[in-house]
Amino acid sequence: MTDQDLRAVVAQQLGRIAPEIPFDDINPSEDLREECDIDSMDFLTLITGLGKELSLPMPEADYDQMRTLDDLLAYLGSRLT
Repeated sequence: MTDQDLRAVVAQQLGRIAPEIPFDDINPSEDLREECDIDSMDFLTLITGLGKELSLPMPEADYDQMRTLDDLLAYLGSRLT
C-alpha cells in the first residue's frame, strides 16, 4: 500500500467521524484529537475502523504512537510493511 493509499484510508475513516473537518486542513504534527475536535470514543472508533479496514491489530498499548496524523500514518506504514 502506498503512502497516498494509506492517507486515503485514514481520510475516509476520519471523514466518517468528523465529516466537517477537511482532511487537508489537519495539521499533521498537532494532536489529532484536538485538530479534529474528537473525544476518546471517536478516537477509538477511528482506530477500530482503521484496524478493520487494514486488517491490522491495533492494541491499546500502541495508542500513544498515534497522537498526530504523522504519527498515525507512520505507525500504520510500519505495520503494513
